[in-house]
Amino acid sequence: QVQLVESGGGLVQPGGSLRLSCAASGFTLDSYSIHWFRQAPGKEREGVSCVTSGDGTYYGDSVNGRFTISRDNAKNTVYLQMNSLKTEDTAVYYCAAALGCLSVYEINYWGQGTQVTVSL
Repeated sequence: QVQLVESGGGLVQPGGSLRLSCAASGFTLDSYSIHWFRQAPGKEREGVSCVTSGDGTYYGDSVNGRFTISRDNAKNTVYLQMNSLKTEDTAVYYCAAALGCLSVYEINYWGQGTQVTVSL
């Protein structure tokens, strides 16, 4: 069964850090680009970051310089290190697999999401 499972979300104070994980089962991540998206209540889904199969990385303007995406193909897992978190980072974070990071590539697999809440 093909699955992407996110973990690592939770409640953190502004300025804090979290590391999200996206673990794959039923397929290998190394030939896919892996996206992180997020969606806050009442807002459209936003692309946060993406890492290509060749370890190229992309970041949204709102997280550039604060978030770092990485992959560990041996563990079949992609990570999103989130530092200097702001209240506006509060959202459900989803990982997704595609054949490339550009928007022309359809998403092949989605995870179920993990909640990140940044609050005092």
